[in-house]
Amino acid sequence: MTASPTARAASLPVRIARQSLYETGAALRNGEQLLVTVLLPLLTLVGVHASGLLDSPGRSGLDLAVPGVLALAVVSSGFTATAIATGFERRYDVLAALATTPLGTGGLVAGKAVSVALLLLVQTALIGGTGLALGWRPDPAGLLPAGLALVLGAAAFTALGLLLAGTARPEATLALANLLWVLVGAVGGTVFPARWPALELLPPGALGAALRAGLTEGAWHPGALLVLVAWTALALLAALRWFRWRP
Repeated sequence: MTASPTARAASLPVRIARQSLYETGAALRNGEQLLVTVLLPLLTLVGVHASGLLDSPGRSGLDLAVPGVLALAVVSSGFTATAIATGFERRYDVLAALATTPLGTGGLVAGKAVSVALLLLVQTALIGGTGLALGWRPDPAGLLPAGLALVLGAAAFTALGLLLAGTARPEATLALANLLWVLVGAVGGTVFPARWPALELLPPGALGAALRAGLTEGAWHPGALLVLVAWTALALLAALRWFRWRP
């Protein structure tokens, strides 16, 4: 007599990978998220280049525009899209339901983080490719510091997005996430260099400064990277303390 097979849950890495692929696919199929994460950053890059807003004698505005738009893209995928999606999942008890599955709370958060990383790869390829097509030429020596800045920026903004989604009502999260995205793009130190040094103590200004230092000058910006690390730690601690899985 043959024993019937016993159903077993997949390993945690497999569960996280499947969840991240689901999250990424949902984001790419969602028109609103696609607009914020891909189309608007690309339109911003083309618009800034065409208008010559960042051009200066002897330097193309693309040298500043591409790193700035990359920083804005990190905000859109790590903060805006994550906060809105998670906020409405929380409202309809999707988060609470997933937390009781073998995926668990840790796996759910890890899946969201990996999804942000996958979205960022798509954004970086599209924005970088568009910049290269327009004539942008980054400093090769700055690719490593820029890559680290992108990773740290994604961690900081994902943590901040989860914090907002887990503490505010979904309607408030939607409004705040979109409003902050606009402010960050206009005066936060991403698309346009920060006008006031104090802005570089905030995540958008720090990320923009680190990316411009790397891709334009081929240099590290340790201060900006430390700011991103500090904000990531603060946001994670706050989320662990105040995040609510149910509305």
